[in-house]
Amino acid sequence: MSDHAATSDQHRPDAIRRRLAAGSRHDYLADAVLGAIDGCVTTFAVVAGATGGALSPLVVIILGFANLLADGFSMAVSNYHGTRSERDRVEQTRRTEERHIEQVPDGEREEVRQIFAAKGFEGDVLERIVDTITGDHRLWVNTMLTEEHGLQLEGADPMRAGAVTFAAFIGVGLVPLLPYLVPGIADGIAFAASGVMAAIAFWGIGWVKGQRLQLPRLRSAWQTLWTGAAAAGLAYGAGWALQTLFGAGH
Repeated sequence: MSDHAATSDQHRPDAIRRRLAAGSRHDYLADAVLGAIDGCVTTFAVVAGATGGALSPLVVIILGFANLLADGFSMAVSNYHGTRSERDRVEQTRRTEERHIEQVPDGEREEVRQIFAAKGFEGDVLERIVDTITGDHRLWVNTMLTEEHGLQLEGADPMRAGAVTFAAFIGVGLVPLLPYLVPGIADGIAFAASGVMAAIAFWGIGWVKGQRLQLPRLRSAWQTLWTGAAAAGLAYGAGWALQTLFGAGH
């Protein structure tokens, strides 16, 4: 089926009715991409910094896993609280609007009137819109939340957002450490393999992000790859500089 035919099929009256009845679902792609990129950047930065500082592979593994777990948990908790705060904000604003509707209904009706007048409605049509919205208490409150305050009624689930972030962080962040878990591998080969695997991970994340968001996949992949490369370069340079500065006398 062509894109045009698929789009037309999705806009048939019955298809529209089912889609609107189902409501909107939060897409956790942003949480996954954020966790994956940050996990890979964090871990490979540790690998690059430790290598630049001439630390042993055992130290790389210890620091890598410690940062992977601690930073992954911290990021997941931060995402959880951020998402939860947004939900709390919606509920607090809802209570405020319900109180305003109860105390100053005429003023709230005028707000609805001006909101839709700004959209180009006027005369009897505008008054029917105002009467319809203010005739349903829940619709009235929801309209004020979305139109006046710009809030999203169906937000992300805080637990799921945190879990997705943590899983992506751990899953992709583990990639740069894998070569160091191979027994007997030389330090230089482990670092080179880690760099290649991290680059593939960054490229894949960018490619998937571009595909899901219908963006140029190649450009998205390159952008993500260069983000990781820049972070790794900074970490390696910092490790090398500190080793040169403080290790020269030992």
